[in-house]
Amino acid sequence: MIAKTRPPLTAKLVALLAFLVCASLTPAALAAKAAPTTTQIAYQPESYAEFEKQLAAGQVQSVTINKRLRSLRITLKDGRYVLAKYKPKEETKVAAVLTGDHVPVVVLSSTAALAEVTAKPAHHKIRYIAGGVLIVVIVIVVVVLFLRRRRAAMADY
Repeated sequence: MIAKTRPPLTAKLVALLAFLVCASLTPAALAAKAAPTTTQIAYQPESYAEFEKQLAAGQVQSVTINKRLRSLRITLKDGRYVLAKYKPKEETKVAAVLTGDHVPVVVLSSTAALAEVTAKPAHHKIRYIAGGVLIVVIVIVVVVLFLRRRRAAMADY
C-alpha cells in the first residue's frame, strides 16, 4: 500500500480555521496595545468633617470640585487620595475656604463633570471574544475527532 503524501482535508480545514481565528483577533490585539493606558486613582471616601480637620491641619495638597456630584477629590500631602461630599449649594463656601488656605482648587467644567456622572465601568470585551473563540476551537476539535473515528470505523469494514 502506498502512503499518502498530502495532508488530509480535515487537517487543512483545521489549519485554515486556526489562521482565520488568529487573523480576526489581530486587529483587536493591536487596538488594545495602541490604546493609551491610564492609571485609575482609587479615592477613599470620607466625611466632610474629616476633610475640614485635614484642611485645618494643613494636610491638603490640592482639591478638584465636581459641582454636579457635589464632591471634592482631595489629594493629601502624604500621597493619599480621598473623596468627600459637601451639602447642596455650599460649593462657593467650600471654594472660598480652600482658596483662603492657599490650596489649589480646580472646578470641573460641566462636560467633564457630566462625563464623570455617566462614566460606566469598562466591560472586558476581549474576555468575551476569547471565550467565544475558545468554544469555537473546542467544537472544531470535537468535530474533527468525530470524523476521524467515523472514517476509521468505515475503513475497518
